[in-house]
Amino acid sequence: MRNHLIVQLLESFVLALVTLAPGPMLAQTERAQPAVQNSPASFIGTVVTATGSVTIEHPSAVVQAALSDQPPQAKVGDRVYLGDVVQTGADGRVGINFTDGTSFNLSSNAKMAMTEFVYDPNGKSNSTLFKLANGTFTFVAGNIAKTGDMKIDTPAATMGIRGTTPRIEISDDGTVRFATLVEEGKSKLIRKPATRAVPQSEQNLHHRFNPNICRGC
Repeated sequence: MRNHLIVQLLESFVLALVTLAPGPMLAQTERAQPAVQNSPASFIGTVVTATGSVTIEHPSAVVQAALSDQPPQAKVGDRVYLGDVVQTGADGRVGINFTDGTSFNLSSNAKMAMTEFVYDPNGKSNSTLFKLANGTFTFVAGNIAKTGDMKIDTPAATMGIRGTTPRIEISDDGTVRFATLVEEGKSKLIRKPATRAVPQSEQNLHHRFNPNICRGC
């Protein structure tokens, strides 16, 4: 009789442990699950030409997670995301088409950061800000310049683009030269003479070029 009572008590104790165990175990399992990233980087453009040394750095953790410490060589078809930094080597050249129709060509030893890019095909408050550090850049402005606010930042000044086709050369010492490509007929582009620009001469540049030159805008 006594042994039977002991067996019943042991069975009740084991049953109680089985009933209570799943709760804590489940809680521990849930806490161990990694956080899920729900905010992917914004896609803004595509590489259409790439020769020589060309790299695209993706500072966004969501994009960079699958990449190595060193950015791989860019190739045609690679995507460009908001916040990316594009850089070419001594033998590098790259062409990028953006979702609003803007096209950028970077020559050798050039560096550009995609700081801001807001584009809605049906919107009127579109905006973009690209920071050019050094090198030579030629680009054709797209819809953002026509329906919003397109700005190009250089060591000398910030340009407001209004549908023109500029060519910008930035020397190692920070000197910036601006030239505007103007359409002649339907298939030929001619280049206006380039003018040297430094921060002190921003006021004069404002009157000599189609792009609006401003600082801090």
